[in-house]
Amino acid sequence: MDRYTTRLLVFSLIAASAVADSDGIPTENMSTKERNMLKEEARDMFYHGYRAYLENAFPADELMPLSCAGRYRGITPSRGDMDDVLGNFSMTLVDTLDTLVILGDLEEFEHAVKLVIQNVSFDSNIIVSVFETNIRMIGGLLSAHILAEYIQKEANLMMWYRGELLEMAKDLGYRLLPAFNTSTGIPHARVNLRDGMKSDELRHSRETCTACAGTILLEFAALSRLSGEPIFEAKAHAAMDALWKIRHRGSDLMGTTLNVHSGDWIRRDSGVGAGIDSYYEYCLKSYVLLGDERYLARFNRHYNAVMKYISQGPMLLDVLMHRPHAKSRNFMDALLAFWPGLQVLTGDLKPAVQTHEMLYQVMQMHTFIPEAFTFDFQIHWGQHPLRPEFIESTYFLYKATGDHYYLQVGKKVLRTLQQHAKVPCGYAAVNDVRTGKHEDRMDSFVLSETFKYLYLLFADDAELILDLDDFIFTTEAHLLPLSLGQFTNATADFKDEDEYHMLDFMRSCPSPNKLFPNTVRRPIRDLVTGICPRVSNNKRLRAQDFQVSNADHLRTVYDMGITMVSLGEGKVQLLHSFYNAKSPEDAERGLIFMQEMVELSKQQASSPSMQLQAVFMKKSDGSYEILKAGPSHFSPELTDDQSVHQKANSLENRIAIIERGDCTFIEKARAAQTAGAVAVIIIDNTANTSSDNQPMFAMSGDGKDDVTIPVVFLFSADGAILKKALQENPDLEINIMQMMALGKKLANELNVLKNTLN
Repeated sequence: MDRYTTRLLVFSLIAASAVADSDGIPTENMSTKERNMLKEEARDMFYHGYRAYLENAFPADELMPLSCAGRYRGITPSRGDMDDVLGNFSMTLVDTLDTLVILGDLEEFEHAVKLVIQNVSFDSNIIVSVFETNIRMIGGLLSAHILAEYIQKEANLMMWYRGELLEMAKDLGYRLLPAFNTSTGIPHARVNLRDGMKSDELRHSRETCTACAGTILLEFAALSRLSGEPIFEAKAHAAMDALWKIRHRGSDLMGTTLNVHSGDWIRRDSGVGAGIDSYYEYCLKSYVLLGDERYLARFNRHYNAVMKYISQGPMLLDVLMHRPHAKSRNFMDALLAFWPGLQVLTGDLKPAVQTHEMLYQVMQMHTFIPEAFTFDFQIHWGQHPLRPEFIESTYFLYKATGDHYYLQVGKKVLRTLQQHAKVPCGYAAVNDVRTGKHEDRMDSFVLSETFKYLYLLFADDAELILDLDDFIFTTEAHLLPLSLGQFTNATADFKDEDEYHMLDFMRSCPSPNKLFPNTVRRPIRDLVTGICPRVSNNKRLRAQDFQVSNADHLRTVYDMGITMVSLGEGKVQLLHSFYNAKSPEDAERGLIFMQEMVELSKQQASSPSMQLQAVFMKKSDGSYEILKAGPSHFSPELTDDQSVHQKANSLENRIAIIERGDCTFIEKARAAQTAGAVAVIIIDNTANTSSDNQPMFAMSGDGKDDVTIPVVFLFSADGAILKKALQENPDLEINIMQMMALGKKLANELNVLKNTLN
């Protein structure tokens, strides 16, 4: 079987992967009637925005839906770097052309193509984004050209068309080429449509993002193969090769921002969201479209690295490419919502379901997915520009699983857009999801992608005039035919390169194993909402019982998919990944364990009144030995001048000194209380821990408030001092008191002594 046929089978293999949940009960199906109604509503949504643009904004690049006017570069107020996407070339219309074909509106498609040919020009003294111009404009022109020729052949329409859109794409492509004249072959981020890189501002520019440089090849390869001009594809391959060479060789991760001349990394943050997202997408899709296996090898190497370092269960957390166990920021951005859709293409459906479900829960929590949100799903940046990535992944997951759950998700997205984004003149971005305030902005991708994927989700394949299995979607949802891979090309043979190994091809085919999405989704809902899932195992390791020094505990957390990374200074970071768990049940236990850890941290952080305690002894010379001790959440707190004391050889009303061991803190306290102790000192059983090099903490309980005696904790080094003092003097008097109160007490005694001496 040749590579072309193999690629055509990708989606048909995936589509058979799942049909029911773990109990054998199918997801409640959406009726054909309701699905058709939603499909037509999605169509109406597209036309509401499309007509608003044509009637109020064309030939401007974008519609301003609140002003009901067009956004022009150099005329409407500048938005800074955001305006690099604009080129005064009717971007929204060009970006939207192929959506009209998807909707089956060939009459309007023909009309729109004529408008573009008659009105759009690129001979302008305007600096534009190379990346955005490529994916929106060149991608839009090429897709429309391909579909125009398809319509000529299949429907005997548009017979007047003579490849004008392809000529326009070639003209624009040549205007972008000066940006590739760098010592690395990695293109500059921006270029002047008329003057290339001639201005000082552009010549001295250095920075670009990984996605900006690595999201060129699909469009440029298609442009070369359709026009017969090989330079475009050659430049794009060279840029991809240069990016691959500067990956971090230890982690196989990519940074976010780099110097186009030296190839040095400027920002080493590595994730799958903003600044890097579509680079990974184009590694895989370049293989699917072109059949060039070096891109499959590269993608699989990157993918394994992402799943090893960045994927933490359903979450995708940015790390440092050169220190991949170190998190580089405390939030996720909305652009990572494309990742589950890409995982569908590679056939790794389980983590795709997990991440998608996490995002859906975040959406329901905040109405829309905010532009960025923290690890505990709170809003970091509140904007929502009606991005398409989440509905894109929803569409691909539905195609892969056939699970009507994803139709219900799409219905929720549709209703949310209608209720919170629709305005009389189109659809307006949301400036802050907390307030619902609108922004005078409707990006071209709303019509090109958001409504396209929403329509396709509810449409039956048989209703479409195109067989989408014959095409691949670019990152801007433009259609390129897989048949382009059959054209002659001059790409290098990957076998000539020593850096590829058989392991790089282990993930080259989608898994045919059955998937049960509901089973995978259920614990993710609990993760976001904070409701713990129930695991029927009374022997489950609880966070409050966990001891780093216990080998059995370490094996247990490892089986649950939890790894520990030392941060130095006695600190340990716990990382949980469904992907690494021994079994789904262990993964769910790991999720509960991590939730309990979060709760323990919150309890400690939210208890500022818990004061540091002191265990102190008066020596024979009259001086004091003072040991720092930690309090507990489950026992009375010694405050002000309260204290507990005893002589060590006293049998009644004694302070129990207990070593930390197998049972929990509170179980030790209960046992000592039952035996008649007036207080408990628990000494750490891990060697060489000390209050000098370890952060003090408050011992946690189990929610029951039945301990009525004070309980404090000593690290092992401090406990050794106490035990040695007891060995030397069995009659030693031991006291427990709040550290601050002890300081006041000693200060008062000192003042009394001074007054006596005076």
